[in-house]
Amino acid sequence: MTQTAIDGGSGRENRWYPVVLVTLAIAISYFDRQTLPVAIAAIQRNISISDQQFSYLQTAFLLSYAAMYIGGGRLLDALGTRRGFMLIMLWWSIACALHGFASGFGLLLCARFLLGMGEGGGFPAAIRVVAEWISPEHRSTAVGFINAGTAFGSLLAPPLIGLVLLHSGWRTVFYVAGAIGMAWVLWWVLAYRASSNDSRRSVRPIPIGKLLSIRVVQVLVFAKFMSDSAWYFLLFWLPKYLYDARHFDIKQVSYSAWIPYAASGIGSFVGGYFSSILLRRGLSIDQARKTALGLSAAFMPAVMLVPLVPVRYALALFSVAFFCQQSWSGLVMTVPTDILPLSAVGTVSGFVGFGGAIGGALFGVVAGYLLQHGFGYQTLFILVGSFHLVGFLAIILVGGRIQPLSSGDLRETEA
Repeated sequence: MTQTAIDGGSGRENRWYPVVLVTLAIAISYFDRQTLPVAIAAIQRNISISDQQFSYLQTAFLLSYAAMYIGGGRLLDALGTRRGFMLIMLWWSIACALHGFASGFGLLLCARFLLGMGEGGGFPAAIRVVAEWISPEHRSTAVGFINAGTAFGSLLAPPLIGLVLLHSGWRTVFYVAGAIGMAWVLWWVLAYRASSNDSRRSVRPIPIGKLLSIRVVQVLVFAKFMSDSAWYFLLFWLPKYLYDARHFDIKQVSYSAWIPYAASGIGSFVGGYFSSILLRRGLSIDQARKTALGLSAAFMPAVMLVPLVPVRYALALFSVAFFCQQSWSGLVMTVPTDILPLSAVGTVSGFVGFGGAIGGALFGVVAGYLLQHGFGYQTLFILVGSFHLVGFLAIILVGGRIQPLSSGDLRETEA
């Protein structure tokens, strides 16, 4: 694959520079979305928030996040990665800072909704960067590396936010997070240049309706719907579970909650790298992706045991689940780059992410309702531990082979 210049170097190593940039952006996005869950105990001293209202805050984020997964993906396919990602990151950084101005639940809800609107375009942009710059045998490694950014941001969130909370107010947390995002926007504008034309670009964009008629796309959307129902529950409710069920204080959450996120970062990289190794050893794309996905799904039921064991073992089980989930997530988001032309990658990645965000939003409301009406966390963890298995069965039984669409397939799709 040829390329035009990116400031700061050339050659093979240069192809990974955009991946590093995007990984840091994804890390910032996960840091930003963790500001509220980690700071919730401090916020509740000023703003009364029930379990049901807490679930509404996450749902507001995820609904706008889902919508902009689609809108952001299409925007990126229209404007290109450089301009599109600049606008997306600028929006979500401002929205994150706005949380600090909230004086009641309604304003906090609006800020959360705006944050989701911005962050929804992040992963479609990341997947476009991989499709533009990275060859097929290394793409799952690159997506795994980018997906590890989710862990890096989430890993830093509990200790750094806890440090700010102990030495300042909760509003400062949001101001600092917004400023970090603004700094990244400046770096992106100065450093990133687009690649030259990819050999898989289409002459014209494929209509959305035609893309959604492709069976493997439909199955990917469903699989992400199921798996992200579990992921967003784990992501948003872990600190609150430690506060409520294990009676942690802010300092204890700061010291302990980073551990599962560290495991998720390792899982992001290991899952993608393992799939890349299988490809280099001669397995087909279909075999390499499905083998890694199956192994990732197989260990998710471990989270069902969390309420039954002492807290140190519970954190270990959370770590297993976070590892497997992010291994799974990176692989699912790699598949659009395996099967589609570049002009459709952002759009399809957006729809896959949309499915995941809607699943997270719906299950978040279900979780809040169940907890508010006397059901314990045990019920929720049983559900969460089963979702990836359902998604994987759909991929195996309904999805067909994972392989690049042929020219004939594309002509039929566009006809």
